[in-house]
Amino acid sequence: MRHFRQRLLRDRQNKMIAGVCAGIANYFDIDVTIIRILFIVGMFSAYPFILAYLALWIITPYDKIEVRTSSQDRYSTPE
Repeated sequence: MRHFRQRLLRDRQNKMIAGVCAGIANYFDIDVTIIRILFIVGMFSAYPFILAYLALWIITPYDKIEVRTSSQDRYSTPE
């Protein structure tokens, strides 16, 4: 049996800014709100949290899920 490791990917569907916190929450299988609160508290208490967020924003790729916006849905043809 093969063991495939899960990759850390930014989440397009649940993102608020860049999808970093949502991607971390998906990776560790926990609620995204907890990660967001930890990041906000960390950003106010420690400068490296801001640098870590920016670094993850730059180096972490998006997931492969296509997100449809409301403008795309408006002009799409019904099936």
